[in-house]
Amino acid sequence: MPDPIAAALRLRRFNRFYTRRLGLLDASHLQSPFSLGEVRILYELAHREQPTAAGIAAALGMDEGYLSRVLRRLRQQRLVRARTAPHDGRERRLALTAKGQRAFGTLDTRATNAVVRLIQNLTPPEQARLVSAVTTVEAMLERAPDGLPGTATDADAAAEDSLVGKEVELRAPRPGDLGWVVQRHGELYHEEYGWTADFERLVARIVAEFAAGPEGPLRRCWIATVGGRRAGCIFLMPDERPEVGRLRLLLVEPWARGHALGARLVEACLNAAREAGCARLTLWTNDVLVAARRLYERTGFRLTHSERHRSFGAALIGQTWELTLTAGRHERA
Repeated sequence: MPDPIAAALRLRRFNRFYTRRLGLLDASHLQSPFSLGEVRILYELAHREQPTAAGIAAALGMDEGYLSRVLRRLRQQRLVRARTAPHDGRERRLALTAKGQRAFGTLDTRATNAVVRLIQNLTPPEQARLVSAVTTVEAMLERAPDGLPGTATDADAAAEDSLVGKEVELRAPRPGDLGWVVQRHGELYHEEYGWTADFERLVARIVAEFAAGPEGPLRRCWIATVGGRRAGCIFLMPDERPEVGRLRLLLVEPWARGHALGARLVEACLNAAREAGCARLTLWTNDVLVAARRLYERTGFRLTHSERHRSFGAALIGQTWELTLTAGRHERA
């Protein structure tokens, strides 16, 4: 009987191979100032009739808040314009400006040339076989259920059914786990938000700080597994202030989302912080991470500070959230 996990992992391997060969993970996509996510938005604007932000968000499976900020930047660069629809004053129609059309034309030509270079050493029969193969893959996945928003690959969504009946475990890190934390943060945040390798470097520094510090009740890491497969992580680390802990590096794999795994990781961190005698737990995140922010708010965290910044190749709003802890429960700060 075919193993869906093995099939998903093989498809993900191909995805990594293909993105590497085309340079999709480069800090500047197609030797341009745009991220991969921004290029995909420009593509939708160029190929849709009377595009709207809602339509593009649905087509790309993209968070509408993040899309809105990207569109605002593109308008500021005079690449995109927005006009009110004549039949509905609440609807905004989007379009590329002349400058935007020229910019996209350059990007489109570079993208095509990159693929031409990739296949130019293949014989005509080999190129025909390649086109036939990818056409078959596209047709088969088109019939599959839609992936979750922000998934790394469609194959990950197909593997979600394997969660049923699988044992979920939150455990301490083992050899190889810390490297996986850095790798998956770098890969997922690039795929989902277009962030550059600067974010992966930040995660690497945090993990290195965790690994170099002394063991203790305020220096904990949990690796979530489903059926023995890594599915998420979270870290508890000390803050500069006494009796304050920091929640860091919460991550849940796309195929494992929608099963309250993130809530279980956060609760484990809260319980450990409380047992360690923390009076307060704090975290730093960015406004584009909508699902995580909603989880923090449901848990009882309160937003205490926001600040605009440009990091990881994107204009962001950094947010500090805090939670007051008590001996047996947590309360809103």
